[in-house]
Amino acid sequence: MAWDFETDPEFQAKLDWMQSFVDEKVEPLGYLGIHPYDVKNERRNALVQPLQDEVKRQGLWACHLGPELGGQGYGQVKLGLMNEIIGGASFAPIVFGCQAPDTGNAEIIAHYGTPEQKEQYLQPLLDNRIVSAFSMTEPQGGSDPTAFVTRAEQDGNHWKINGEKWFSTNGKWAEFLIVMAVTDPDAPRHERMSMFIVPIDTPGVEIVRNVGVYGQPDGSESYVRYTDVRVPADHLLGERGGAFAISQTRLGGGRVHHAMRTVGNCKKLLDKMSRRAVSRTTRTGTLADYQGVQFDIADSYIELEQFKLFVLKTAWTIDKYQDYRRVRKDIAAIKALMPTVYANIAKRCIHIHGSLGVSNEMPFVGGLIGAMVMGIADGPTEVHKVTVAKQHLKQYRDVKDPVFPDYSLLNRRALALELYPDPIGDIQDAAEAVA
Repeated sequence: MAWDFETDPEFQAKLDWMQSFVDEKVEPLGYLGIHPYDVKNERRNALVQPLQDEVKRQGLWACHLGPELGGQGYGQVKLGLMNEIIGGASFAPIVFGCQAPDTGNAEIIAHYGTPEQKEQYLQPLLDNRIVSAFSMTEPQGGSDPTAFVTRAEQDGNHWKINGEKWFSTNGKWAEFLIVMAVTDPDAPRHERMSMFIVPIDTPGVEIVRNVGVYGQPDGSESYVRYTDVRVPADHLLGERGGAFAISQTRLGGGRVHHAMRTVGNCKKLLDKMSRRAVSRTTRTGTLADYQGVQFDIADSYIELEQFKLFVLKTAWTIDKYQDYRRVRKDIAAIKALMPTVYANIAKRCIHIHGSLGVSNEMPFVGGLIGAMVMGIADGPTEVHKVTVAKQHLKQYRDVKDPVFPDYSLLNRRALALELYPDPIGDIQDAAEAVA
């Protein structure tokens, strides 16, 4: 029986190197006013590319990919432990070649792309010479596929796309977009949409505006309008009607990575609130001497450790079964739990820092916004809770001839007497007396 919480020494050495590298060289990049995804910024490239080269020399570049694509083929447990470190710095995903949405886009092109698509789009994406955007969400439709209205219609040897997309992350820097559009409106619900690779400079592609998540100055969430956008027929990605099946390829492992990056963010918050608690003096001592503050520290530690173990257990299960569908319930569960844990710890960190905590001198309010984003991105929390409940109840619905069980005290006593009859009768008499 193999059941432990140790990391093998060789991989632990890699994690230790990563932690020092991120703390000392990568995290400072986030304070220079440069966006990680702006690959056309010469200053950004001059700073980032040497760090990427260092990561490659360590054999830690794009580790989510298989060896055939230049990665290490690591399982989800190892990737989870790496993403815990990567989550602590805004530039770390780019430096380690595992930034969303490029990772997911690369994965689906690798799985479903034609040789020509891979040559034109995949390798430059893997090398971080270009970035991409995933153009799915619409102004009037998010998690409900029946509400999507962006259409793609065949027009000779081309597809013609019309519609609008909302929050296409990094569209302003993207070389191409992967667009989900309705191709078969009368098909079953999950077979109505297809995916297309659309170069950003295709006539008819218009970025209406770039929207920023509250508190972010860059405005990296693109509102995109598609007007008679014509792309060649060979820019269909995968099979017609297969968009939702394809999208699951990029989401299962990605949700584990998001969760472990959230663990990394929460560890930073817990560290900062702890340092504040022991250093901020009051009339009678430090904040750490007060039970209310101690409760905040304790609750944050407990919630964080519980969440981390749940995520790593889910990652371990994925590695064991190599089947995301079999782990669907737990993947949905960690996704549903993530915003709550993140928000709770961020809120306590703000509280302990007082006025400094709510100021723009500290990034803590960004944690609250980040928690809200985590409750929306890759499917809202409510949808994932429904998935958890349905998956859990399935084992009960599948029972043949289910009968509502009688959990009453008298029935349980009667069953116990059948199993362990009392020759003297005292137990039976006692049960009747109670009745």
